[in-house]
Amino acid sequence: MNTTLEQILRDGFILVYNSTKLDVVKTALALQAAGIHNMEVTCRIPDALGKIRRLKAEVPGFRVGGASLVDAPRSRERFNQRNPTTPLPSPEEMVEAGADYLVSAAAFRPETYARFAASLPMIPGCGTVSEILAQYELGASFCKLFPAAQCGGAEFIKAMDPALHKMISLMPTGGTSNANIPDYVKAGCLVLGGSFSMIDATTLKRIESEQDYATLASEFAKVKKLIDENRASQYPKLNFATASQTEIEAATGRIFG
Repeated sequence: MNTTLEQILRDGFILVYNSTKLDVVKTALALQAAGIHNMEVTCRIPDALGKIRRLKAEVPGFRVGGASLVDAPRSRERFNQRNPTTPLPSPEEMVEAGADYLVSAAAFRPETYARFAASLPMIPGCGTVSEILAQYELGASFCKLFPAAQCGGAEFIKAMDPALHKMISLMPTGGTSNANIPDYVKAGCLVLGGSFSMIDATTLKRIESEQDYATLASEFAKVKKLIDENRASQYPKLNFATASQTEIEAATGRIFG
């Protein structure tokens, strides 16, 4: 639990792996070359469970999140009945496949927190102050603001953060870019989520067509550098590259579940 959470905090970034054109293992290796040692695999793409199993077998030590989960059994069952060849996995199936942390666009049920919150980080999607506090109360490590751009972005976080006493760490996902990373870090975000859309569309198309993982690593190294530089400016006495969870909490005021 703490090792995975510390790695996410040190990385400062979670890639949403939602590609059907880039190999999952080669993408993870490119992220490692960029200094990022985790990513989430969304179940919006085919065979998410198989991809997680591959990553855990072929890239030891790399932290993998099971993402885009629908922790609502009746809704998930209805979807799976309609889509039997591309069923949505449950949180339990993600963990059995090897997921080191769980991510959802929506809330997790109390039963899921009771089963997993003590053993691995859980990151629910939230869009209001009440949702954030309710999920944190149940055991969320931190909360994903999603979709961040539509929820109000960095200005929303900056406005509502004092009402929660700057205790709960928020991870914006959806519309994050190199242009707004400084604003999010200044607003208090320690970790950002983003997809391949953070890369210029022309560059990404070339990476995909040529399977150019060296350039992929270079592009995400830019993201990592920008996050690190802005976090260092915000917290000059904290070395995120080596800091423990306890040290990060002491320096930032955030308390991770």
